[in-house]
Amino acid sequence: MKLVIIFGPQAVGKMTVGQELERKTDLKLFHNHMTIELVSHFFSYGSKSGKRLVGLFRKEIFEEVAASDLEGLIFTFVWALDLPEDWKYIENLTNTFESKGGSVYLVELEADVKVRLERNKTENRLLHKPTKKNLEQSESDLLRTMENHRLNSLPGEFEESNYMKINNTNLTPEKVADMIKDRFKI
Repeated sequence: MKLVIIFGPQAVGKMTVGQELERKTDLKLFHNHMTIELVSHFFSYGSKSGKRLVGLFRKEIFEEVAASDLEGLIFTFVWALDLPEDWKYIENLTNTFESKGGSVYLVELEADVKVRLERNKTENRLLHKPTKKNLEQSESDLLRTMENHRLNSLPGEFEESNYMKINNTNLTPEKVADMIKDRFKI
């Protein structure tokens, strides 16, 4: 069982890279908006009820997948590296898979903000993330989150062999997926 966590700021390409990696491997993609979009039909993701339900759905899916005979999972996540609770979340997620004998791989994506603002408007993103269709709000959230949180790592912050950082400003999702697949022998 493999868990590939693709993390980075909004609109960096996590889901799109995850889609390509899913096409090239036997791993299933579970992008973070799958639960956000489901719950947002009833409650705002920012509300107490919304966050609780998203957390519950994700936890149950992670536990079932970790205990299954699936090849593995690709999960995307905006990791605020300045927040201890986000580190704890990833630690708990890692423990869920490793406790069942699984391996966890961390893939960090970074890209120039100008490119991210363009990617924020792509047809694929808006198709899979309806809550992002209000582009003014989505762009504002992207910029505000970038100002308020550290969304990419500092040099030397991750030294694990199961980690890689990719600046995908000028790379296709297919190329990035190939890099991940080759590096971790997936």
